[in-house]
Amino acid sequence: PLEREREGGRERERERERERERERERERGREREREREREREREIEREREKHKKGEREREKERERERERERERERERERERERERGRKKQRERERERKRERESERERGGKGERERERERERERERDREREREIKEERERERERERESERERERERKKKRESVCERERVRKRGKG
Repeated sequence: PLEREREGGRERERERERERERERERERGREREREREREREREIEREREKHKKGEREREKERERERERERERERERERERERERGRKKQRERERERKRERESERERGGKGERERERERERERERDREREREIKEERERERERERESERERERERKKKRESVCERERVRKRGKG
C-alpha cells in the first residue's frame, strides 16, 4: 500500500509537470503572436513614413517652383526698370534736339544765354547721375531681399530637418 501511495504521488507530480509544460507552450505561442503583431505595426509605420517622405518631396518641389516664379518676376521688374530708364533717356535726347532746333531758329544767343544752357546741361547730368545711383540702390535692395528670402528658405529647411530628427529619436525612445 505504501508503494502504491508513493507511485500515485509521483504520477501526480508528473501530471503537474506536464501541465506546466503545456502552460509554457501556450505562453510561447502568445509571445509569437505578440511578435507578429509588433511586426505588422512596424510595417504599417514604414508605409506611413514612405508616404510622408513622398509628400515632403512634392512640397519641396512646389517650393522650388514658387522660388523660380519669384525670380522670373524680379527679372521682369528689372526689365521694366531698364525700359523706363531708356524711355527717359530718349525723352532727354528729344528735349535737347528741340532746344538745338529753337536755338538755330533764333540765330545764336548771347554769352549769358550760353552760360545758362551749360548750367542746364550740368543739371541734367547731375539728374542722370542721381537716377543711375537710385537704380543701383534699388538693384542692391532687390538683391538683399532675394538673399533674405533664400536665408529664410534655408532656415525653414534646417528646422524641418531638426523636427524630423526629434520625431525619429522620440520613436526610438
